[in-house]
Amino acid sequence: MNAIASVTLEVADLQAADRFYTTSGLGTHVRLRASDTPTTGFRGFTLSLTVSQPGDVRLLFDAALDAGATALKPVSKSFWGFGGVFQAPDGTIWKIATSAKKDTAPATGRVDQFVLLLGAADVAESKKFYVAHGLTVAKSFGKKYVEFAAADGSPVKLALYGRRALAKDAGVPVDGEGSHRIVLGGDGTGSFTDPDGFAWEAAAVSAAS
Repeated sequence: MNAIASVTLEVADLQAADRFYTTSGLGTHVRLRASDTPTTGFRGFTLSLTVSQPGDVRLLFDAALDAGATALKPVSKSFWGFGGVFQAPDGTIWKIATSAKKDTAPATGRVDQFVLLLGAADVAESKKFYVAHGLTVAKSFGKKYVEFAAADGSPVKLALYGRRALAKDAGVPVDGEGSHRIVLGGDGTGSFTDPDGFAWEAAAVSAAS
């Protein structure tokens, strides 16, 4: 395996989720699958969209709120740039951000990068696991954060962050149990589960969902 081919969200109300992701424009990044597997609290991951300027953050963020999302961290400036966090009606947490602090052109809503952040109980151990499964480390900050290189053509980049730190960044309590409600499709791999319980399946299976 050297890339994530797809991200499938498992949702309790498939019709409502499809309506939200279609209306908000976020549906181009994820697939949906019906599931009633119990889940409570923080699910241990966030989906992050990186854009070029603050206007694009506002455009995408407002579209999500208009479609029914709930703001967890309203868009604002920070020392690193500009961004905000919201929770979709199905419970998935999304972050939209840019390193730019000023607009230089009209907003288009174009996404530069889609990143899946998995909260790890032990970042170093999860890093070893994914390296053994064929991923290449692009950035690593000790036991705090790891980012893997995305293969050419891959729609999403994978990164690992400490679970507690990820929950803090998302603006939610760290507690949570049950299903993660996400399934990852991998190129050239069968089904497996990582050290933190995140499920992977062959990309062909995910595409058929």
